[in-house]
Amino acid sequence: MKFMPWINIMKFINFLYFAGSCKILSAFRKHGGVMRGVALWFMAMAVIAALCGMVWGIQMSASHDHTLSPAHGHLNLLGWVSCSIFALYYHAVPDAAEGMLPRAHFALSVSSVALLAPGIAMAIQGQGELLAKFGSVLALLSMGLFGLIVLRASRVAQANARRQGVA
Repeated sequence: MKFMPWINIMKFINFLYFAGSCKILSAFRKHGGVMRGVALWFMAMAVIAALCGMVWGIQMSASHDHTLSPAHGHLNLLGWVSCSIFALYYHAVPDAAEGMLPRAHFALSVSSVALLAPGIAMAIQGQGELLAKFGSVLALLSMGLFGLIVLRASRVAQANARRQGVA
């Protein structure tokens, strides 16, 4: 009975995976399964960040020195997780990927990852916090811009639905 919470957690994870994969798979089928444009750029960035994070994690494990694990965690979270979520959103909502805002979002996201992870490492090592602070501001701007893009795409979709008499 002591493993019961793990069973419930696994059921919940399977539910989330199934619910999410159905929506993602339908979006892939809808667009021929091929990522293009800013969605592809974000996914490529996510994969590069994941590979760098994995190599860095292996290096920390092999050296038994986990001092820089906060920087490693930020690289994985902002690089792999956030960028892959952005990629999937832009793929599922292709109208949101049009224009200059998504490109600016990509530039802000890449810049934030490129500055924040090494900036945190430098701050931990006592080499100054300026890079981490600047990267943090860029990450905040990136997420704020993404929120604006999501809201804009939602409003456009609702307006189109009203014009067509759907909603």
